[in-house]
Amino acid sequence: MARADSDLPPYFNIDPDQALRELDGPLDTAGFERIASACSRGRDDLASRGMDAEGHKSLRLFSTWEITRYLIPVAPAHFRRVLRLNPDLPQGRAESEAGAKWFTLDEVLRLRAHFAAEGSKAKEYLPWRPKGLPAKMVAVANFKGGVGKTSTAAHLAMSAALDGYRVLVIDLDSQGSMTSIFGGKVKDEWETVFPLLARHYAGHLRQSNLGRLDRGEAPIPLDETLSEALKVKADDVIRKTHWPNIDLIGAQLNLYWSEFQIPVWRMQGRGWKLWDALTDTLAADGVLDRYDVIFLDTPPALGYLTINGLAAADILLVPLGASFLEFDSTGRFFDMLHSTFASIEEGENMAARALGRAEMSFQWDAVRAVITRYDANQQGELAALIQAYMGPVLSPHRQDFTALIGQAGEQVNGIYEADYRDFNRETYARGRETFDETYAAFKRLLIGSWRRDELAAEAAAEAG
Repeated sequence: MARADSDLPPYFNIDPDQALRELDGPLDTAGFERIASACSRGRDDLASRGMDAEGHKSLRLFSTWEITRYLIPVAPAHFRRVLRLNPDLPQGRAESEAGAKWFTLDEVLRLRAHFAAEGSKAKEYLPWRPKGLPAKMVAVANFKGGVGKTSTAAHLAMSAALDGYRVLVIDLDSQGSMTSIFGGKVKDEWETVFPLLARHYAGHLRQSNLGRLDRGEAPIPLDETLSEALKVKADDVIRKTHWPNIDLIGAQLNLYWSEFQIPVWRMQGRGWKLWDALTDTLAADGVLDRYDVIFLDTPPALGYLTINGLAAADILLVPLGASFLEFDSTGRFFDMLHSTFASIEEGENMAARALGRAEMSFQWDAVRAVITRYDANQQGELAALIQAYMGPVLSPHRQDFTALIGQAGEQVNGIYEADYRDFNRETYARGRETFDETYAAFKRLLIGSWRRDELAAEAAAEAG
């Protein structure tokens, strides 16, 4: 029997004249601006849905149930009894006379501090943090977009904040997605990390000029950008967010200019250690002492901004999906990391050996790949295969994709910002559980690396 045209695939028998009638006119360069403007209006509209009348994001309240289940390890009855006995503590607010009490995160942090001071010493009311050691810096990176890089970094930052840590988030991606999640408004590159990197180079150039003068050579003048950057401190670009214990250094499109400017500086000042720029400026400005954890969200490419983030990091997390293409891309990402940092080490150490100086090497406390958006029904076999090849570098915890993640994303929020009353209770608990487990796996790395540093410091003190 002859096959009817209606049974053919849709790419057969396309009429050229009809296709021409459906075709838009050619697009010129100005057309990209029109598309970008339309997207910008849409982005602003969607982002504004999570903001108040003044254009600021606000963090939701937390109920007694949520506090005693997820935030402070205490029985609900005891929690309520402590509030009754201490009227000076935050008492929360109820939507009805007999309704549940709700608290701001600021109030939760105050309550946590009270329980830590007055409660059982056997319970962990405050997260463990060794005294006298700097913040740990955590880079979340991969070549491939769409692997949950920014989402993972944002949720880990929120998890750490809910746990009681003081958190700084640094957006190194000029797309600014992390900045949007935290409600940041960045006018230009001078409100990003750019001036901090420029300041580091300007400091190097000034020092180099002293050497040139000693040798009778003409100094290299500092241009207007570098002169202005010398005035910028980290506090000038750090912004508060709607989370009381999460601050932000945001990003916007002009930050991408760094990728063109940094190699110019590098050619002009070959002795400039650009990979130390971010770490050195944060340390010099006391940032590493004021925070507990600093999360670096990197661009999906191994450019100069990513190199700065990776070099600054103590812990590197690499999200990937359980697919062949993402596994393949991640392997190439690690290969590029090896080539890049081995090349830097070799270049630096050739000079060090010639001058009789100690050689340098990059080192990370921990490196873990994390499978995100995991579907056990479809990806179990491939995930097991990836685990077999990557071994302990791949975290055995796999971050499930749940309806809660998708619904929260539609509101430009993290799942911890979502009110559990907007979901089925089981959906909320299941969606939160996978991120809680991701944070628990990360926290073990964080605490383990801090403890290793603490023991090393104690041993050094004893030996000295």
